[in-house]
Amino acid sequence: MAFADGSSSRQSLIPSFLYASSSSSSAKSLYLEKMLGSGLRSFPAPASSSSSSPPADRSGFLIAAPKEPSKKIEMHSPEYYAACTFGGILSCGLTHTAVTPLDLVKCNMQIDPAKYKSISSGFGTLFKEQGVKGFFRGWAPTLLGYSAQGACKLGFYEYFKKYYSDIAGPEYATKYKTLIYLAGSASAEFIADVALCPFEAVKVRVQTQPGFARGLSDGLPKYIKSEGALGLYKGIVPLWGRQIPYTMMKFASFETIVEMTYKYAIPRPKDQCSKPLQLGISFAGGYVAGIFCAIVSHPADNLVSFLNNAKGATVSDAVKKMGVVGLFTRGLPLRVVMIGTLTGAQWGIYDAFKVFVGLPTTGGVAPAAPATATQLAKV
Repeated sequence: MAFADGSSSRQSLIPSFLYASSSSSSAKSLYLEKMLGSGLRSFPAPASSSSSSPPADRSGFLIAAPKEPSKKIEMHSPEYYAACTFGGILSCGLTHTAVTPLDLVKCNMQIDPAKYKSISSGFGTLFKEQGVKGFFRGWAPTLLGYSAQGACKLGFYEYFKKYYSDIAGPEYATKYKTLIYLAGSASAEFIADVALCPFEAVKVRVQTQPGFARGLSDGLPKYIKSEGALGLYKGIVPLWGRQIPYTMMKFASFETIVEMTYKYAIPRPKDQCSKPLQLGISFAGGYVAGIFCAIVSHPADNLVSFLNNAKGATVSDAVKKMGVVGLFTRGLPLRVVMIGTLTGAQWGIYDAFKVFVGLPTTGGVAPAAPATATQLAKV
């Protein structure tokens, strides 16, 4: 009796066509099959509670779960390069804008060392003369200029790295991977600086001449009126001299540091490491790479600041006024702190965005070179 009651209660919770008699079940199943097509699948129904009735041919249906759309982006596809480009906008535009106060003090220390003698006194002088707003003077050309630069730098780096690797072939691309990093980053930065240069010219003028303009909207027309449209690219050669070695060091050292970290310091393969650990390695590798970048590119950074500040100035004028030692050392400690933090944050943000869209982080243990024809013949 208890079994009968249990069967009855179960039937009350299940749609009637699943436990109806054979004839009615067949008719309703046929109707459902017409509606749902091949999504129907028959399965045996539970035995009838009546011993005198023949086993009913009960049918039901199963509807396949909807297939979840894949979010994975194919490596080296147009979507991949688009994602890297957008990640470059975020990583470079946001970080450079965030360190605008440091950049502003650094530029003024390079242009007027008698007034801005040190980092602490530089911040004090700036606050005394311009207030809190003075710390973010030139943020607009910084944001737009370095967003454009980051888009080109990261997007084209990924493209050129693949392009040069394909030219070299799998064996030589693995054997000479550092040269691939250097060539790819140099090519990308050459293009990126063309996008950056006009904004950099206005930024330096706004930051080092407080009465010149409030920002980009009024500073750009004034600069063009004073220097001409081509004057926006007056500092392109020193900018290449600063940014190309900087970027070559940034990418090659970062890729090498991350590879060595996974190879010697982490006890398990990269793909078995958690995403937070991978992003932490990206930040640390980027910070160390940024220190090298600052040292290598600092003389050219002093030249860019000098040329964009003084109307009609030349490289020889900068060398005469600042001296060779001054070119290498003036403002260097602050720039090491700024660029180290900046580069670490850039790689952290860039790789975080790549993880967000389903891509792997940058760098890691290099794959083994494929066997050559000679090696295969020996086997």
